[in-house]
Amino acid sequence: MTRTIVESKTKTAVIGFDEPFCVIGERINPTGRKKLAAELEAGDFSTVEKDALAQVLAGADILDINAGVVYNSNPNPNETEPPLMTKIVELVQGLVDVPLCIDSSVPGALEAGLAAAEGRPLLNSVTGEEDRLELVLPLVKKYNVPVVAISNDDTGISEDPDVRFAVAKRIVERAADYGIPAHDIVVDPLVMPIGAMATAGKQVFTLVRRLRDELGVNTTCGASNISFGLPNRHGINNAFLPMAMGAGMTSAIMNPVSMPVAQAKIEEKKAEVLAAGIILPEDIDDETFVTLFGLGSTKVRPGKEMEAIRAANLLTDNDAHGGAWIEFNKQAPKAGHEGRGRAGRTGGRRRRA
Repeated sequence: MTRTIVESKTKTAVIGFDEPFCVIGERINPTGRKKLAAELEAGDFSTVEKDALAQVLAGADILDINAGVVYNSNPNPNETEPPLMTKIVELVQGLVDVPLCIDSSVPGALEAGLAAAEGRPLLNSVTGEEDRLELVLPLVKKYNVPVVAISNDDTGISEDPDVRFAVAKRIVERAADYGIPAHDIVVDPLVMPIGAMATAGKQVFTLVRRLRDELGVNTTCGASNISFGLPNRHGINNAFLPMAMGAGMTSAIMNPVSMPVAQAKIEEKKAEVLAAGIILPEDIDDETFVTLFGLGSTKVRPGKEMEAIRAANLLTDNDAHGGAWIEFNKQAPKAGHEGRGRAGRTGGRRRRA
């Protein structure tokens, strides 16, 4: 069975056909996050720190590190991104012990991240363009790291799954020319939005099976792409991930965190409740309130997608004795009851067939 080994200084994550699904946390990425981008340009890493800790707490096995900020003061990422990547990698690995995924389109930033990372990080990414292959594959060989291979080339992203498979196959073959084994390549077959292409789900499931059976490689994807532009994206993602796992997908780049309810939303709902004539207890706390009215939680916690992944691991016998599922579902102690053990769970072990 193919296994891709990703390591920090003290911890190993294994991406494999017979392993629990590997969650690669995506949140340390300024793309589309103006506030984070502005913070990074100003040398403020507080959000990076929070995102690193929250994702690991929610169950991320690997953290993706992307430093792709276009500075207002200097729009040349070849100059600004490598030192920023070094800073973020050093900061994050000083906070958490999970392995890292070094993510950039700037070759200098990729090498800066590889040089700063302890252990054996995952490199994200190489595509099928010849110039990109010649830039990235030597880095993969030099640092002896696994790499994400994205199934597009000079012609762009094809809607034809056979073309995307052919691109992946060519990357695997070119990597072999550098002495890079197939087990160190994690292919991203490119998930299309189901709202734009009705067959997007079926396509990726078929592609993943082919990549597994014909090339023997592990796979990943940007999981939320499938639901782009549609309502209730979490509902779609929750269905997609176990189905992709059933087809053989072994990892995903995704957000493992359910973000806390904003205070403004809590106050808005309280005003709505009071306007409806509902009298609330004077001592009701925000967490009890948001739980009572189905708003979520005031605390950072694993997202619903993580629940779907944990359940799928259990159902595919990649959760020994159901231990991870039981641990995931233990209730946190109520306020004032910390240190008294977990509430409401007796646990139990699942028998193997």
